[in-house]
Amino acid sequence: MALHFRRATADIEIWSASAQSYSFVISNESRIGLGLHGPPGVVASWSSLDLRRPAMRVGGSPFKTFAEAEKAYEALLKRLIQQG
Repeated sequence: MALHFRRATADIEIWSASAQSYSFVISNESRIGLGLHGPPGVVASWSSLDLRRPAMRVGGSPFKTFAEAEKAYEALLKRLIQQG
């Protein structure tokens, strides 16, 4: 199942997608400038659409590219679906 990310805001680099009962977010972080601050790179996080559960960072974050984050999400979603 392919995830289709959409830009969530025009001001900072954040993209979101959802599938099954999960929400996925990709953000571009840096130590300086506008936007989210953290270790430089593309950070991937996910959460259940059940709002009582916190978001979790995808293993391997931050990634060097958006494509690497997408690939990690595809593998994660496949495991989540298999676990039911």
